[in-house]
Amino acid sequence: MHLDKILPLAAFTATLLLVSPLAAQNGPASVEGVVSAYDDGSAISGATVEVVGASVGVLTDKAGRYMLGGISPGTISLRFIRIGFTTLTKTITLGADEAVVVDAELGTAPLRMDPIRVLLKRTRMVGDPLGTDAVPGAVHVLVREDLDSPAFVFDNVHDFLRQVPGVNIQEEDGFGLRPNIGLRGTGAERSAKITLMEDGVLIAPAPYAAPSAYYFPVAGRMEALEVRKGSSQIRYGPRTIGGALNLVSASIPDRLTWFVEGSGGEYGSLQGHARAGASGARFGWLLEAYSLGTDGFKELPNGTGTGFDVDDYMAKVRVNSDLLGESYQELELKLGYTTEASDETYLGLTDEDFGRNPLARYPASGSDLMEADHSQIQLRYFWAGGNADVTTTAYRNDFSRNWYKLQSVLGTSISGVLGKPDDHAVALGILKGGSSAPDALRLRANNREYFAQGVQSSLGLSLGRHEVELGARFHQDEEDRFQWEDGFQMLDGSLRLTSSGEPGTQSNRVSSATAVAVFLQDEISLGPWIITPGVRFEHIDFKRLDYAGDDPTRTSPTRTRVNQIRAWIPGVGFSFRRRALSLFGGVHRGFGPPGPGADKATRSESSVNYEVGVRWRRSGLAAEATGFLTSYDNILGQATLATGGDGSGQAFNGGNARVAGVEASLDYDLAWAVRGVTRVPLRLAYTFTRASFRSGFVSEYDPWGTVEAGDRLPYLPEHQLSGSIAYDQTAWSLSISMNASGAMRTQAGFGPIPAGQGTDSFVVFNASGKVQLNERGTLFAGLQNLTNRIHSVARRPAGLRPGLPRTLVVGFRIEGGR
Repeated sequence: MHLDKILPLAAFTATLLLVSPLAAQNGPASVEGVVSAYDDGSAISGATVEVVGASVGVLTDKAGRYMLGGISPGTISLRFIRIGFTTLTKTITLGADEAVVVDAELGTAPLRMDPIRVLLKRTRMVGDPLGTDAVPGAVHVLVREDLDSPAFVFDNVHDFLRQVPGVNIQEEDGFGLRPNIGLRGTGAERSAKITLMEDGVLIAPAPYAAPSAYYFPVAGRMEALEVRKGSSQIRYGPRTIGGALNLVSASIPDRLTWFVEGSGGEYGSLQGHARAGASGARFGWLLEAYSLGTDGFKELPNGTGTGFDVDDYMAKVRVNSDLLGESYQELELKLGYTTEASDETYLGLTDEDFGRNPLARYPASGSDLMEADHSQIQLRYFWAGGNADVTTTAYRNDFSRNWYKLQSVLGTSISGVLGKPDDHAVALGILKGGSSAPDALRLRANNREYFAQGVQSSLGLSLGRHEVELGARFHQDEEDRFQWEDGFQMLDGSLRLTSSGEPGTQSNRVSSATAVAVFLQDEISLGPWIITPGVRFEHIDFKRLDYAGDDPTRTSPTRTRVNQIRAWIPGVGFSFRRRALSLFGGVHRGFGPPGPGADKATRSESSVNYEVGVRWRRSGLAAEATGFLTSYDNILGQATLATGGDGSGQAFNGGNARVAGVEASLDYDLAWAVRGVTRVPLRLAYTFTRASFRSGFVSEYDPWGTVEAGDRLPYLPEHQLSGSIAYDQTAWSLSISMNASGAMRTQAGFGPIPAGQGTDSFVVFNASGKVQLNERGTLFAGLQNLTNRIHSVARRPAGLRPGLPRTLVVGFRIEGGR
């Protein structure tokens, strides 16, 4: 074994083994226990357990268990808080190195409406993680403890979501800069077929007109990720086939808290994260800054970087009335700004070159650069009184980006060259650094600006057994393309500019959408049963204006496309709960608009979706299994550069298709029966998906091509598995996690995957550890891809692309408050 392969593992092991004993010497005390309901003894998850007057605090897990370490010896007060339950405080005395068990039983809070609980229900997909058993559909929430693992060295949202069954992921750059996320087989390209939100507000660059997520919220600053599927997600259109993903930003804390976190590691990687906030009786605030950068793990012959730099800033302020008054109201303003500069490319490798060095990059991609900035503003008003509440949010998102990247060589697109390298030997030689004539290579400035704005409001009514919610949204968005191409010559392995294009000459168009959406949902409680019928209506006006390349001032469009879409989206779900057992299911209509570039023959994406599932929670065990079926009347594909197409955005009908599968998850503490300060949590998530076309056709959409009935859909593995096991002490912890996936075909087909038309199956292991030094300080280390398993993750946009190689990161966290 080479020295460079064993050094990261040795450094990781040494860091934890040397520091762990130091943390255990004459150290702080610890507390652990179980928080349960006084009425029936059921576990209470998501309860806050904190040391009064200190910065130490945690949330209980799904089994109601908590562990608090790093506590200074002496007399302390422990406070147990959970929305919907009474707050409990216990006073205990701790000696040095002492470990104490403190259980807590919380009584049900008075029936008076809790306005904060109502607000969470209106602004999050899962207002209360404790109430997921009553949700009539598959739902998963990843909270802070799930997102803070040091094994996720780049805070890649793909790594976070692998913990959730039913999520389909296609890696592209190894960092998650441009996530490709699908739900239940919808297709993952640029996350364009799911409803993507931040704090309950649509967050894709132009959610209706151009939903491809070239901007994606920085997952590393989120306090939770919510995934909702099934009939219950029709509240969150416009796309209702697979499901919705909501990224929850940090909430304004109820007391002064702050933290500073920093880490560094291989490939020149550096991360910094700081947050501070506080609340008074009538005012609250929060400030946050996040920065992440790396030189990159791919290798250009001239040694220049292939990484990125991302900086993200957020601020929130809130004014509110008396929480205990007859009615409650608050006004919250949220501001955000993100910048990115990344040396990313669409150019991959041939199979032969990938076999030689999967981390290589061809010299022709050396000038590729994405520059982007995003700003957001949200103003939310909330009022609650009696049996009614109103939540109204006005929002505006602006996004501009210019991805300057290689488009073609000798007149052939890079996807065409890499797709058939033997037919384009001369062009391939130029990509590898062979000398060329002037203008042989074309680099395109994919210069685009987006905005999305609107107002959404919901009215909630509590009417006996009925919890009624009526919501409406007025939304506008736009994508403005003003692109050009420059000519380059390859000389001595370097690119030289030989001609400059004029802005607007390659693509000069504006696509826009205006949408009005309304939904009505009634949650009917009938003893252990909850029945939830609902309906959504979408009215969308699309417009696309194409201008001539020699008309930069846009005096008159050369072509105007207008199309109007109306859709009724009904659904009904149910849940049944009896102690530890919960059953749920539902049926709803799936819908996805075709976009402003659609011609008259292009239909909306539509389906009928079914699911049925079971949950079990008892004695440290939380298990769930769901079967689902999506029957498409019409499935759509779209020709984008990201899929290896021409970038026209043209949508293609795929006709009937069927996606069926099973999702399963398991969380269990192997040390549940052993009382003490040790936990051994085990987590598993498995997804089986089988997706096939039900009719044959010929398509100009490259991933489909000529399709016969029964052909499998591309970029969708049948089997996915993730798991983790940890050993948690109050002062330190170690964890091993694993992600595995079957091979994916990259072209629609049936039977064994032909050579050159698939990606690798893989099993990747990660390791992480933490050491708590005292009440304020923690050291951590993460090692991703422990065995350095280098595998192909995609063949698009152009050629094979590798996953992240073994990467070590070490860091610290300091926190405080009162």
